[in-house]
Amino acid sequence: MIIGFYILMFVLGAAFGSFLCCQARRLRLHEKGKKSLGRFSVCMHCKKPLKWYENIPLFSWLIQRGKCTKCKTKIGWAEFLSELGVAAAFLVFSTSFDPFSATALMWGAFISTLALILVLCFLAIYDGLYGELPSLCLTFAIICAIVVLCLKSWGAFSPLDTLYSALILGGLYLVLYLVSSGKWVGNGDWLLGLAIGIALSSPWLALIVLFLSNVLACVIMFPAIKKSKNHKIYFGPFLVIAYIIAVSFSGLLESMVL
Repeated sequence: MIIGFYILMFVLGAAFGSFLCCQARRLRLHEKGKKSLGRFSVCMHCKKPLKWYENIPLFSWLIQRGKCTKCKTKIGWAEFLSELGVAAAFLVFSTSFDPFSATALMWGAFISTLALILVLCFLAIYDGLYGELPSLCLTFAIICAIVVLCLKSWGAFSPLDTLYSALILGGLYLVLYLVSSGKWVGNGDWLLGLAIGIALSSPWLALIVLFLSNVLACVIMFPAIKKSKNHKIYFGPFLVIAYIIAVSFSGLLESMVL
């Protein structure tokens, strides 16, 4: 039964990943005042409407070898990585949850955290594609984080832990943004850090996320930095990945540092 639950979460994550990547492209076109893609998914190059079998998360990309079936233009890795990334996020987070013994409050915390993960994944996708974090989505992420905090900390709320956690992530990135006049980090990174800090409500987990996100950024982006010293690093995706790791293994990570 639990294996079936994990499979369901992976499939849902892949479907949401496909949806989020598509919506990120739609939002970008809207912000730039360009023509919308329409109601249905289309090839970004030849505008060919995609059939249902060309829209199956992960499988369609692999079968088509990352190319449009009509114009043969490469679709790129963004769609595939978005589907795989959100699917992996759902799967990893679901391993920390027992759906068969969970109470209504635990289910509420689980679903609200999934909603926050979706918003964060959208921000990570958008930041990875365009190097920006939409302000409206950042606001929604903070709201989702507050809901997660309320449900997870029901009856055991620690204002100081939440404050320290928010300051470690949101406060630090705000200082870096102000000191560097936006050269080191973007103006949306501190709001993203604030949302993650509120949701974690743990100074230790916030420090772990800070450490992991910077390590991931250095390791993954090292080839690009080595090739061009002027290459910019967008921290959004790495903050989100670090948060998903921290929230999925929070008990284990806190036991290691306490």
